[in-house]
Amino acid sequence: MFELLLSGFASILTIKGILLIMGGVTLGLIFGSIPGLTATMAIAICLPITFGMNPIDGMALLMGLYIGGVSGGLIPAILLKIPGTPSSIATTFDGYPMARNGEAGKAFNFAIVSSFMGGLLSIIVLIMIAPPLGKVALQFGPFEYFAIIIFALSLISSLSGDSLPKGLMAGLLGIGFAMVGSAPIDAFPRFTFGAKTLDAGFSLLPVLIGLFAISEILINAEKKVKDNLKVNMKKISYKVTIKEYLAQGWNWFRSSLIGIGIGILPGIGGGTSNLVAYAAAKNSSKKPEKFGTGIPDGVVASESSNNAAIGGALVPLISLGIPGDTVTALLLGGLVLHGLQPGPLLLQNNGDVVYAIFAALLVANVFMILFLFLGMRGFVKMLSVPQNILMPVVLGLCVVGAYGENGRVFDIGALFFFGLLGYLMIKFGFPLTPLVLGFILGPLLETNLRRGLMLSQGDFMPFLTSPIAAVFLIFTFGSLGLKLYSNWKKKRSKDNQSFNYLEGEQ
Repeated sequence: MFELLLSGFASILTIKGILLIMGGVTLGLIFGSIPGLTATMAIAICLPITFGMNPIDGMALLMGLYIGGVSGGLIPAILLKIPGTPSSIATTFDGYPMARNGEAGKAFNFAIVSSFMGGLLSIIVLIMIAPPLGKVALQFGPFEYFAIIIFALSLISSLSGDSLPKGLMAGLLGIGFAMVGSAPIDAFPRFTFGAKTLDAGFSLLPVLIGLFAISEILINAEKKVKDNLKVNMKKISYKVTIKEYLAQGWNWFRSSLIGIGIGILPGIGGGTSNLVAYAAAKNSSKKPEKFGTGIPDGVVASESSNNAAIGGALVPLISLGIPGDTVTALLLGGLVLHGLQPGPLLLQNNGDVVYAIFAALLVANVFMILFLFLGMRGFVKMLSVPQNILMPVVLGLCVVGAYGENGRVFDIGALFFFGLLGYLMIKFGFPLTPLVLGFILGPLLETNLRRGLMLSQGDFMPFLTSPIAAVFLIFTFGSLGLKLYSNWKKKRSKDNQSFNYLEGEQ
């Protein structure tokens, strides 16, 4: 393992590799620090840039964007009480009060160091867990892969929010769009309606950029343009004693473990982990009443957990090919764009790429802490860029990116089609991530189903009698059952509250 990791560092620590990681971290920090822009949008826009690179360089850039995008959210969370990303929601609870109390520098110091340490621990866990898990998965055949993909699609229930039917409809819509064009195995054209431009189907890149970047631009276009945000930089200093760092040791470790655990569970992610870690820190504190008034404990809990969720989320992606959230779904798309087979075959056939990803994460984590300390003033100034200037630039990048993959004008049309579709889905409360999962996993599901039926000569029983496949199918029904029970429990709780309110009125 250590030899492979050293080879990964050797492939990453080139002038080009280092520049790509530095650029990815910088751009990710900028996107994370500007409210309305996220790591998801940064990766969606930069996916076309990686298309002309080799897989190692391309994934190095994306890893830098991932770590920078998650970490950048702490800047507006502390200075403006605006979470730059969902992962930094809990950072506002104590970070902003600390800034108001004249301790902005201390808040930044704790947040930056906690982000670095949480990310470092999660990457170490990723390196230790992902390869052994991938080796076990190498024993899987088409029956087992079919069951795993069914289980991955059942995670739509976890990504559906409060409405399971809407999530399932979005997932089925994604599978439907994936079926447009040539069928797998026999290449028979489907749902083209005589249009030759649809013979190749919809490319992954315009779908991803349209859903997550164009839709966000349309949402932001509805909002009233605000005046430039002004930040007082005079109070920003970074003096924290070693004793204060050591006092947060257990809080950091507990919060990082929470982030890793929640990151591994598909469908949850950093947006939830920071809130759970904050609640755990408050519940275990001897002075819980001080939370929310401006204490380092809350900042450490939030920033440790959200960066720790990065390594956790990559465990199922690299070892099983299962994306757990929007960002990892885009990273899965990045692997597919470079002709790599996600899942255990990735470790077997492209182990050099996997260990280069591990090395890139470690290097990006180091650049993240350096750039946040050295470039804080510059990143804060990005908060003052008006949205009416920023969004047209982003739109232009999206169009260039969609056209650049295949050189087809059709892809630009598809970009705006899926952008409008994503906008309408958001407006009507439909989640976007299930559609992406359906679009990416749909062809894999169909391919393994047909391969399995060819192997069993049309018999469906092996799909049920294979031990590994049976376990994953049980997990599938368990996941759906838990979601249905959770929704029923929430509905019952709301009904009881409404009934009690009416009783009180009478």
